[in-house]
Amino acid sequence: MIVLWLYCLVFLLPTESCRTLCQAARENKENVSARTQGCDGVCNRHNSQCSQPCPPDAQGNMGLLCRKSKWRKVTDTCQTFNAFNIFEIMIYVQVLGENIKITHYAGKSETITERLMQTCPKDLSCIIKGIQQSPWLPGNIAMIVQLLHNISTELKADVSEAKMQSYSIIANHILNSKSISNWSFIPEKNSSCVLLCSVNSFARKLSINKHPIDISDAFIHIKGTTLSRDNTEKNFTFSMRVNDTDHKVTGQVFIARDELRNVPSSSPVVSIAFPTLGAILEASLFEDIAVNGLVLSVILPKELKNNSLTFEKISKSEEKRTHCVGWHSLESRWDQKACQMIQENSEQAVCKREPNRFYTSFSILMSPHALGSPILTYITYIGLGISICSLILRLSIEALVWSQVTKTEVSYLRQLCIVNIAATLLMADVWFIVGSFFVGPITCHNGCVGATFFVHFLHLSVFFWMLAKALLILCGVLIVFHTLPKSVLVASLFFMGYGGPLAIAVITVAATEPGQGYLRSEVCWLDWDETKALLAFVVSALIIVVVNLITVTLGIVQTQRAATGSSIFQKVRAIVRISKNIAILTPLLGLTWGFGIATVIDDSSLVFHSIFSLLITFQGFFILVFGTILDPKVREALEYRVTSAKWISRLSEQNFSSEFSCHPIKGLS
Repeated sequence: MIVLWLYCLVFLLPTESCRTLCQAARENKENVSARTQGCDGVCNRHNSQCSQPCPPDAQGNMGLLCRKSKWRKVTDTCQTFNAFNIFEIMIYVQVLGENIKITHYAGKSETITERLMQTCPKDLSCIIKGIQQSPWLPGNIAMIVQLLHNISTELKADVSEAKMQSYSIIANHILNSKSISNWSFIPEKNSSCVLLCSVNSFARKLSINKHPIDISDAFIHIKGTTLSRDNTEKNFTFSMRVNDTDHKVTGQVFIARDELRNVPSSSPVVSIAFPTLGAILEASLFEDIAVNGLVLSVILPKELKNNSLTFEKISKSEEKRTHCVGWHSLESRWDQKACQMIQENSEQAVCKREPNRFYTSFSILMSPHALGSPILTYITYIGLGISICSLILRLSIEALVWSQVTKTEVSYLRQLCIVNIAATLLMADVWFIVGSFFVGPITCHNGCVGATFFVHFLHLSVFFWMLAKALLILCGVLIVFHTLPKSVLVASLFFMGYGGPLAIAVITVAATEPGQGYLRSEVCWLDWDETKALLAFVVSALIIVVVNLITVTLGIVQTQRAATGSSIFQKVRAIVRISKNIAILTPLLGLTWGFGIATVIDDSSLVFHSIFSLLITFQGFFILVFGTILDPKVREALEYRVTSAKWISRLSEQNFSSEFSCHPIKGLS
């Protein structure tokens, strides 16, 4: 009491501040006495909510949700400091020859940022000790994030190295790996995004003179320097521990000499590395992603258009696909359009940054899906090679026997569909191989777009010709085939087989390519993650497979009806005929693609992917076997052609021999 009296007498502590302190203490006491145990035990109602007060030494409450008959915490606002006690000005008064510490609290009328600027405007260091001693409670983390945001907003320019050092220490506290799990309980789910943007914004105002700046903490590392045209090149290399181990991963920002020629003298450049921020973003946003390297922020002059970033991988798994990404500051998400992969191996990935004011922070993501197995690669290319040879042989045989197998209108239309199925599938396989030679959309964008367009168009054309064949079969099954003019039927088939696929392919590329959403980032194929362009192929193919499956089913039912009341021998023959028809129609109608549904249901199954790859890549071989070799009409026509060729050859030999015997050479007679 003596100390407090002396303090009030000497420093004239405002009455309002004393009254505020008393009121805060009284409210805290009431909160402590009102604590209950209502959220303990078993809960009976799914998704019911419950609120529970924080421990006695903290303010706020915890929100719980009933999941599987247990209360599970979903939000937490517990904090140990607030606007009243975050600032403590330690004043020492001489009382009887001893230094006695007196604590003064900020008044309610002042914001935290205003008080900070009044108390320690030079280096912002007056709150560091209190923050470092605070526990990593979700409420404390949220308050520090808001404080960093307010500081970044309040200071307009000329941030000194001392201020940047204090700012880094404050951010480092909540970036600690031990705090990651508590980020998920902060009610404001964008707190991690606010932190990232605040740090970048504050660093952008950093004043850099002649000497480079290097501010290193355990969970944030800031480097800054100035650029000039005389520099040969510039790179910032970071090496930081991850996962609470001694293992370090590196990250590098590289600026080539050619780029420096466009930069004005003494242009500042700042780079920041975060080893834990990726995991914090994942935890707070509940994203199903895994950041597999440091998060690197780069603040560069606008004249620098291109620079590369090298990320060492945290997880060296070769079974996962890696994506270069940038953080979209407006949409608060990782975006693959921000940077491009230019080189990758099992240890690291090199990304090229795309100049855009919305992207300042970059990293690499590890896809949750496994990369294609080498087994699948071998199956694909061996199958495609066999398929291409089979289709060429199939078309050659068709050219030989065309006049023999197209004597009737129905057989003509049937063979017309089969020929176009084989021809379009052959071209699709060739374009697929052409597309595989491109490294990806990054280095050969236009070539990749062209290859993807033709693969998309030709595979759709294969399906539409399969649909045309199915409709011909359906007409023969359900009704007596009504003969239309042959030219009309042929024109209709070509319009269906090529017109529909062309329209779909053109609309797809026109709708998605202007926004760079036509291709995937890693291969030359339709995008799925951003624009869902792949649906333009999947939906059409799936509908056609269903229609063709119905056609085969109706054919089976019709064959069974014809065998009803027959003898056992005839029924066996009917079963054999049905099995043979299914074997022939399955590749010709694209039913093998239906097995792709299994790969969607269980995307991680190597067995399903292997079977699907076998069925699809060997489709040309199946068409040769079931559409040519097992077709009795084609075999008969081929035998006839071979026999005719032998007969003509023998006849020619006989004529040549008779001529030679009838006209002996003079001089020999």
